[in-house]
Amino acid sequence: QVTGHLDDCTCDVETIDAFNNYKLFPRLNELLESDYFRYYKVNLKKPCPFWNHNSHCGIRDCAVKPCPSDKVPDGIRSGSYKYSEEANSLAEECEEAKRLGAVDGSLSEETQQAVLQWTRHDDSSDSFCEADDIYSPDAEYVDLLLNPERYTGYKGPDAWKIWNSIYEENCFKPHNVKRPLASGRGESFIYLPTVRFFSGVCVEKRAFYKLISGLHASINIHLSARYLLQDTWSEKKWGPNVTEFQQRFDEVLTRGEGPRRLKNLYFLYLIELRALSKVLPFFERPGFQLYTGNKSQDVEVKNLLLEILRLAKSFPLHFDENSFFAGNKKEAAKLKEEFRLHFKNISKIMDCVGCFKCRLWGKLQTQGLGTALKILFSENLIEKIPESGPSYGFQLTRQEIVALFNAFGRL
Repeated sequence: QVTGHLDDCTCDVETIDAFNNYKLFPRLNELLESDYFRYYKVNLKKPCPFWNHNSHCGIRDCAVKPCPSDKVPDGIRSGSYKYSEEANSLAEECEEAKRLGAVDGSLSEETQQAVLQWTRHDDSSDSFCEADDIYSPDAEYVDLLLNPERYTGYKGPDAWKIWNSIYEENCFKPHNVKRPLASGRGESFIYLPTVRFFSGVCVEKRAFYKLISGLHASINIHLSARYLLQDTWSEKKWGPNVTEFQQRFDEVLTRGEGPRRLKNLYFLYLIELRALSKVLPFFERPGFQLYTGNKSQDVEVKNLLLEILRLAKSFPLHFDENSFFAGNKKEAAKLKEEFRLHFKNISKIMDCVGCFKCRLWGKLQTQGLGTALKILFSENLIEKIPESGPSYGFQLTRQEIVALFNAFGRL
């Protein structure tokens, strides 16, 4: 357990714990169980744009068990689920990851009809920030409650390569420093830099690194908390794996890095909490709807959402985002664009994750964090949002809204 002050902000661990555990999270958890927030449209079939994806269980269809055709709308289901020759040769090796990493894409007939209504409603709104591929034939709605984030057996060189690529190629770091990586044991955490590593690195670059490290910590906590403890023909038992958690976060076993990883998770929480407090005017507009077609439920969910956002705004020790990009305007603009491109690359790397369920949550959480950053960098536009009529300067799509709140709920 970590305690005390967090670097680069005025907050401490104890204040966050008390606020989240007793005030915010119970309401947020209720929100995420509503129909609007439980269905997320995602394309899990995009090819990896950075390298040939032929590592262990990295075959495109290796970890997916297709749903019965009567459970999935025709426009969602792709034409072929047959394995390639290479996939067939690895079928036996991949069986465990396929079973545990499969995404349950089944939707009831009633839900299918509701989803069509939501899509039509989104199409008619003034949306200027559509996700790149939500209209692809390969994009499909996934019920997040049927696909919880948990251990799937996805590990080894493929998982290590994902995180190595993120940290080594897309995180800011001094050019003359080579980060010490984990030995070839396929560990999903690489050894991270010490405090000395960040000497002379500006606050924006430190913050970027801590956000990615915090996201990594969040994912590993969920894998440790929902670990497959028993797998027999009669039942599967999921629960906390203390040994797994200690290997990732124990101060001794991680050479002193575990507590820092956990503090980076708290830093990530502060950034996303600040974004929620800033975006309140967008959702407060009388004309804004969380549309599912169920009018009474939509009103209740919006009221709960506003309650959560107002609660977020009341937090006493918010992160001060004005410390970002506050120097020379030309240099600040250049750094901001570099910041954006680095994060965009990281979101693309999620299409290289071999386990589809891991890919689902990786894509959702990176989109959620990306949406939070978009909000923080759009404060002037949000302040100008009219109380009625369309918001031309600032817009959030349904995808971004669902990702933002579900990602925050993972922290």
